[in-house]
Amino acid sequence: MGREWLRTADWLDPSRVRGYLLMLAAINIATLAWLIGTSHGGVDRNGFLLGTDFLSFWAASNLLHHGGSAYDAAAHIAQQREIYPGQKGFTAFFYPPPFLLICWPIAAFGYLPALAIWLVTTGAAYAFAVRAWLGRLPWYAFAAFPPVWYTITHGQTSFLLAALLGGACWLIAGKRGFLGGVLLGLAVFKPQFGLLFPLVLIASRQWRALAGAGLSAVSVSLLATLAFGPQIWGEWLGVMSAAQTAMGSGVIGFAKMQSPLAAARLLGAGPDLANALQLGVTFIVAAVLAHRAWRYGFTLDLGAALLVGALLATPFVLDYDLTLLAFPLALMASRAALPLERIACGAGFIVVAIARPLATVTSIPTTAFVLLLLFGLLIRRIDHAVR
Repeated sequence: MGREWLRTADWLDPSRVRGYLLMLAAINIATLAWLIGTSHGGVDRNGFLLGTDFLSFWAASNLLHHGGSAYDAAAHIAQQREIYPGQKGFTAFFYPPPFLLICWPIAAFGYLPALAIWLVTTGAAYAFAVRAWLGRLPWYAFAAFPPVWYTITHGQTSFLLAALLGGACWLIAGKRGFLGGVLLGLAVFKPQFGLLFPLVLIASRQWRALAGAGLSAVSVSLLATLAFGPQIWGEWLGVMSAAQTAMGSGVIGFAKMQSPLAAARLLGAGPDLANALQLGVTFIVAAVLAHRAWRYGFTLDLGAALLVGALLATPFVLDYDLTLLAFPLALMASRAALPLERIACGAGFIVVAIARPLATVTSIPTTAFVLLLLFGLLIRRIDHAVR
């Protein structure tokens, strides 16, 4: 019975999958409604401000409006306490200067209206990009996806990042390389997810995409310099050492992080071994992608593998960042032929819902292993597509 369950994966037929998705969507919507409905003055029953991480974006914007520095930690803490006096910790702001161009208008609205506008606009961009890959996007699939719930409750940038990177891969694969590159360059506000893109674009000889990415990245960087002064880069570099320390020391929490490095630390590896493992995974993923890009060019299958590889290649990936998985999962699910592919799609879809609670309670990591499985299956699809 157990082997048959795995061998056929017939429990993942379309009608049952739709039922699972509707059930998950109902749970997510009900949970979110309860969270908002039981809040008072924007603070939920657990004492957290709605949107949690969005507080740092609003504070950064308000500091800029009043001539302050978005990278002044003391001013940030004071600003956050002013917005939310019950704030016990500190929501750090480590984004590079180009992100300030996006942040700047936020404080023109009150905190809660700004949060709503942010999530609606970036969520719509994300849904549009996923629909481009999938051809359609049932509302319940969007509502059921656990990273969507995490992004909404954290008020994070993940919808925007995923829309840009997913849209870039779709455009480049569709022979609109320059425009795809422009979107890629605009994603410079989270540079850790762009590590593999230049290598893959060079290997696949996507010169227009490289030009578009370079032009847009340089343009937004120059605009940020003109808008906020050249000293802004020194201020940002000054806080990056604190970001590295926070990541390496586990202040953020290895259960919340979803990288190979975090998996190794949860399993008891020391910092040096965990860093070596992360470098090894990054190197292998980069080499495999570069080889396929050189041989076969930039296809949508390669773009899907690249997005999974982007999650594997950086040590600093959190659960809400797995919104990027929607694109490779959409591609694989629409063409899944093998039972293992259907199981991998199911695991990739649900893993974020269980990864952090499981790791918190048992120190057992899951996400990195699921990502490796998805990456391997996507590479297999690339190889089989040209036979």
